[in-house]
Amino acid sequence: KNNHLTCLLSAAFFGALGSSFIYGYNLSVVNAPALFIKAFYNTTWIERYGEPLAAETATLLWSVTVSIFAIGGLLGALAVSIILKVLGRKGTLLLNNIFAVIAALLLTLGERAKSFEMLIIGRLIIGVNSGIALSALPMYLGEITPRHIRGSIGQFNSILICLGVFMGQVLGLPELLGQESRWSYLFSFLALPAILQLCVLPFLPESPRYLLIERRDEAGAERAFQRFLGKKDVSQELEEVHAEARAQENLHTASVLQLLRSPGVRWQLITIIITMACYQLCGLNAIWYYTNGILREAGFAENIIPYITLSTGAIETLAAIISGLVIERIGRRPLLIFGFSAMAVFFSLLTVFLNFQASHSFSSLLTSSQTHCGIPFVLTGELFEQSFRPAAFMIAGTVNWLSNFAVGLLFPFIQETLQSFAFLVFVVVCVLGAIYLFVVLPETKNKTFMDISKSFAKINKIPAPSPSNEMELVLSSKPDMNGRVQDIAKMESSF
Repeated sequence: KNNHLTCLLSAAFFGALGSSFIYGYNLSVVNAPALFIKAFYNTTWIERYGEPLAAETATLLWSVTVSIFAIGGLLGALAVSIILKVLGRKGTLLLNNIFAVIAALLLTLGERAKSFEMLIIGRLIIGVNSGIALSALPMYLGEITPRHIRGSIGQFNSILICLGVFMGQVLGLPELLGQESRWSYLFSFLALPAILQLCVLPFLPESPRYLLIERRDEAGAERAFQRFLGKKDVSQELEEVHAEARAQENLHTASVLQLLRSPGVRWQLITIIITMACYQLCGLNAIWYYTNGILREAGFAENIIPYITLSTGAIETLAAIISGLVIERIGRRPLLIFGFSAMAVFFSLLTVFLNFQASHSFSSLLTSSQTHCGIPFVLTGELFEQSFRPAAFMIAGTVNWLSNFAVGLLFPFIQETLQSFAFLVFVVVCVLGAIYLFVVLPETKNKTFMDISKSFAKINKIPAPSPSNEMELVLSSKPDMNGRVQDIAKMESSF
């Protein structure tokens, strides 16, 4: 009876385990062994050149090691639309595991080979893996999930990111792998979720939308719908996707340039760009990359730093799970606005508390911030119809990774310059993000793409779709049993 739910949850969990979990793990895994990695860089430099690393070179080399992950992510995000078209959503996720295994080998063996270049290249390759994953996974989850639980299933992305961050912190404890003799083994765990995904995902269905619209595989799409929905008669769902396909026959899959030029989705695009930029520039990644260093600078005792870091990861994971449970009840818009507003408040408090070593402010900060994590990826899938979706994910991914790179590279220098006032930069970003979303973003929960287009029609200065000519053409050609034209809202009654 519940086979379809097991199938859907398995696709969401194992899809996210080999994608989002790896991304989250990489956000925090370099934090605990930072001092050991820097010492390894210095030792290798002395062995090669007979002199220690200059302070500026050491800071730059470390910043590059951390931030090159985002350059890899950008490359992955730029390449993902081509891979998705050739291999499909599931095929792309499976291929992507190869990058995770190669990166795990390079990062684990770098110390043994006395090559810090291997660590940097490994970080680049695991970045490519995350760039592909963060575009392919939300698209896959959005296309296999019925509309009424789309937000909750989409939150598997953020929950597994948080679990990845938390696992990186746990394994980085001094009692486990956070020691000078063991830190390289931290990176070997990257291969495990990739291998688990390779074992399970081949037995789960491809996205039925992809099979029907891009592969023209009606039998495959029917089987996929049957497994995900748990019912034999999926003719209504097939007809919905057929209708969308016919509506888009004259549109084809839009390129990035066509998306940028399209007035009908202009403010949807601006909204995604701003939300993604704020998601990265709000300071969350600065904390994951550099938590131990921040606490050390604030004067915390070395022996308690790993445990403060661990408590923040645990609270953030809990907040992500709660966010996933309430997203369909509360909605995307309130969670995003609350998340950014609360972060602005807690970053302000953090600036004060850092001077008094009040670590609980960190926990409060991350509890509040996590209410919005993952929602930008859900929104990207919801604000654009099928023809615009690959280009939208490519633009969102590009903004996401460029912003991530900027934070990873620049934060050590911002911290050196502004000291304990460094977080005030993020306060400004959070406030501006919350104001923009309050003014522009409509609620998207349980809405069809047509409803969302209508919400944006006024600000886009275009007539409200009523429906569009392409949709009228489709609907007029497909009357129902009583000869009446189907209601446009039913076009996406499930998906």
